[in-house]
Amino acid sequence: HEAAVSIDKQLRGEDPAQRPPPMVQLQSQKMGIHEWSYDNAVALDTRHIVPWAPSEQTLGNIALEVELGFDEATAWKEAARCLNCDVQTVFLKDKCIECDACVDICPMDCISFTANGEEPELRLRLTAPALNTDQDLYVSDELKTQRIMVKDEDVCLHCGLCAERCPTGAWDMQKFLLEMTHAGPGCRPPAAARAA
Repeated sequence: HEAAVSIDKQLRGEDPAQRPPPMVQLQSQKMGIHEWSYDNAVALDTRHIVPWAPSEQTLGNIALEVELGFDEATAWKEAARCLNCDVQTVFLKDKCIECDACVDICPMDCISFTANGEEPELRLRLTAPALNTDQDLYVSDELKTQRIMVKDEDVCLHCGLCAERCPTGAWDMQKFLLEMTHAGPGCRPPAAARAA
């Protein structure tokens, strides 16, 4: 897409480096009190690692595929462990009554309510310490009791149990949709498309 956008802009005499920001949409997946538009059953299935060809072979032949792929049975198992990565947990602090129901039901212990602090120290105070510093924490603004909600995104399954259990709707599961810039008149803003 990026190359096509650059070519389109260059041909129209515009700066190819200028890009509108991508559009991001979050849509609630709640269809009822306890009904979601995606499968949120928790399954702690083992992750299968893609087998590799021996390094002696792959280093000697640049055209050789390194990853061998799964056999059919393993591919089906791996595909069945969908973790709903496009469905995000969204926390609305103004609705939270700090009942800790979400903390109690989380199968991964990734939600904590605690006093605010510097990130390295905060990571160690969570229900399950967040040791992967490459993964950001989801941290709320200060709540009514001056505590904050912290969720470790590294271990969250996106199962939605927190949203299902929350009595006030402070947690919601929202599908993340990203719309990138495209080339051509049909993909430009209406005023720019008419001028072309």
